[in-house]
Amino acid sequence: MDNLLSNGKFHQTVPKQFILPPEMRVPGQVNCTMSLPVIDLRGGSHFHVEDREQIIREVLRAGKEFGFFQVINHGVSEQSMRDMIRVTEEFFNMSEENKAAYYSEDIYKMNRLFSSSDLAKKDGPRYWRDCLRLACYPVPETINDWPDKPAKLREVLAKFIVEARKVSMTLLSLISEGLGLKEGYFEGDLSSSQVIINANYYPPCPAPDLTLGLLPHCDFNLITLLLQGAVSGLEIMHQGKWVRVDPIQNAFVINFGHQLEIITNGVLKSIEHRAVTNSGAARTSVAMFITPDKESFISPAKEFVNEENPPLYKSFVFKDFLRTYVELSAKRVDVMEAFKING
Repeated sequence: MDNLLSNGKFHQTVPKQFILPPEMRVPGQVNCTMSLPVIDLRGGSHFHVEDREQIIREVLRAGKEFGFFQVINHGVSEQSMRDMIRVTEEFFNMSEENKAAYYSEDIYKMNRLFSSSDLAKKDGPRYWRDCLRLACYPVPETINDWPDKPAKLREVLAKFIVEARKVSMTLLSLISEGLGLKEGYFEGDLSSSQVIINANYYPPCPAPDLTLGLLPHCDFNLITLLLQGAVSGLEIMHQGKWVRVDPIQNAFVINFGHQLEIITNGVLKSIEHRAVTNSGAARTSVAMFITPDKESFISPAKEFVNEENPPLYKSFVFKDFLRTYVELSAKRVDVMEAFKING
């Protein structure tokens, strides 16, 4: 608990355990002038044919160019989004005593509160982030394992997770149709694992040049949906430069994970991103991860493989990917290299 940043202490300097080695600090030039594509989902999952075709084109264009985009008019209520940010802030603002029961340093424990730390070693540098990680879906099977404080957290999260997951599944359906995959390709095992959320808290940092909220990384899952809150901090790599993703009111940021890159044989990419800190305001965000079942068999889909386009990636069972991901992430090695054919 001593490493939690949300324990009520005001930091005038960065504690030594959060100071990153110089080579790990905020490298790269940020291109503040570029914006991510913003896609209007026209209210949710029921579209006119012309609208559906247009949305598919926009999603694939944005996905291929950036690997990230923002969606608006997605069907999740404005109230639900505001409530989700509010209960997240309320959780991190609770007393240390009220949060203690949820705290754990065990990286293999699913539901836990923690301060970001280096996977390579327990005494490695920590990142300027507190995180509450929860398995959230199916709701009836998971809700009793969620924190019961603050009072509205369970009620708000139960509503939000169902609505937000629907957005992700709608996008996967559009991607499947646009790429010529069979209907429902991403349903079933490829998206049936418990939906995970990371509720993140990044307090103001007295020296943002000394640390990061999250190091550059790619997501290991299928597709990620991010509720940013009002304060910026997300940056993505694009054409060799870091691009800041400014929040848009009532929008979600969408990005693709390693599994979508592998299944599409590299047509869609999992793009490196990071979280930076600032000295002026606390940042709250909620990331939701759609993930395959651990026993799922993952391989490039046959629709993307032929004599001219051989498979780029090996086939595997997802649990084996997860094990390798943890091992190589601890060494800061690109996990995708291990799964490339001839890699």
